[in-house]
Amino acid sequence: MQWEVVIGLETHAQLTTESKIFSGAPIKFGAEPNTQACPVDLALPGVLPVLNKGAVERAIQFGLAIGATIAPQSVFARKNYFYPDLPKGYQISQFEIPVVQGGKVSFVLEASGKSEVKTVQLTRAHLEEDAGKSLHEDYQGMTGIDLNRAGTPLLEIVTEPDMRSAAEAVAYAKALHSLVVWLGVCDGNMQEGSFRCDANVSVRPVGQKEYGTRCEIKNLNSFRFLEEAINYEVRRQIELIEDGGKIVQETRLYDPDKKETRSMRSKEDAMDYRYFPDPDLPPLVIAQEWIARVKAALPELPAAMRERFTHDYQLSEYDAMVLTQSKDMASYFEAVVATVGKDQAKSAANWLMGDVASTLNRESMEISQAPVNAKQFALLLTRIADGTISNKIAKEVFAGMWEAPSSSDSLVDEIIEAKGLKQISDSGALEKIVDEVLAANAKSVEEFRAGKEKAFNALIGQAMKASKGKANPAQLTELLKKKLG
Repeated sequence: MQWEVVIGLETHAQLTTESKIFSGAPIKFGAEPNTQACPVDLALPGVLPVLNKGAVERAIQFGLAIGATIAPQSVFARKNYFYPDLPKGYQISQFEIPVVQGGKVSFVLEASGKSEVKTVQLTRAHLEEDAGKSLHEDYQGMTGIDLNRAGTPLLEIVTEPDMRSAAEAVAYAKALHSLVVWLGVCDGNMQEGSFRCDANVSVRPVGQKEYGTRCEIKNLNSFRFLEEAINYEVRRQIELIEDGGKIVQETRLYDPDKKETRSMRSKEDAMDYRYFPDPDLPPLVIAQEWIARVKAALPELPAAMRERFTHDYQLSEYDAMVLTQSKDMASYFEAVVATVGKDQAKSAANWLMGDVASTLNRESMEISQAPVNAKQFALLLTRIADGTISNKIAKEVFAGMWEAPSSSDSLVDEIIEAKGLKQISDSGALEKIVDEVLAANAKSVEEFRAGKEKAFNALIGQAMKASKGKANPAQLTELLKKKLG
């Protein structure tokens, strides 16, 4: 039987406020346990929550960036459950009326050697507080409770079940991560828990409209773990069904050491949490004037930047989409073009999406960590354009820049000089090479004159080999054509 995978993601993005969502306590990561919690976070008798305006503004920013509806009035609710690290016995969240409704996120999906632009629809994004943390290590068989994270402001971003593979889910998660960092609403630090995903996974026979029974995999804090967990869960569900078993709706955890998911608890439905409006918090009213002020202060958004790249630099929509997946990559591209000129924008884009991207991927680095800065890279493109080096030699120079980084603005010229890579453009020197190649490859000359075009390419290859790759390709081609009549 052929199976279709159905995936939806719930992502918790920690907001970049200075204090918690309902108290003035700080949210510094790595502090000693229980030093970042105040009476509100500890749920001491008589305390009342006060909503953090900065958290609301960040939610509005995100909603505007994804083309969502910002609710003019939304309500905070109590989500009741009993964990040792939840002092109040409930979590303040939003249920029926979230602050952000709808919206979409577009991204580039690379699969099977092909690239396509995909769009995932969002259901909602709502504000809520984080819980504390239970610590099980180094407590002599006991569990410690750290309430530093209790009350940390979160924006929970929920998708429709639009994704059909682990690769698609990861591509969406990366695009969402890039967007919240771009906006500055979340620092995106996955190691510190600032950006973590829950994956809802189910399978169904191809052609079936009804969804299968889903399982939720909690707290995936790396893109690699997200992909591994989904792929394992898909295999587990298919094998279980094909063996005559039945999928049970439940919450599961991913064990990265064993590379498998395991059951955590039965999956709760909304009614299990007994949601009801929080009587301590009045409805959140967001006036159009407030939305307008937030919109005016937004940075240039990826969609607007894509449109500008296609118009100003004559890039394709696909090129513009790839370059604006990351704010740092877009800034790097524009810094390069500012130096080399708009006429080399396409060349810059090709290099960044090709050699630079593949090198970054191999080294597991972001463009902001690249050892080659934009000014140095711009000089590399300039030396290709002015004929000092060929495109092929430029790859060797780029590798040298990456492997032996320097702060020198003339690093490209230094490598070209040190390795003797300057392109041969002297007509006399090129003519000598061509004459020697023609004399040594009489058979190829004869085949070319007999109408075999491939023989010409063979002669070009021999001439480039004789010049150790340094011959100016355009001049070499022209000279060879002239010699062959």
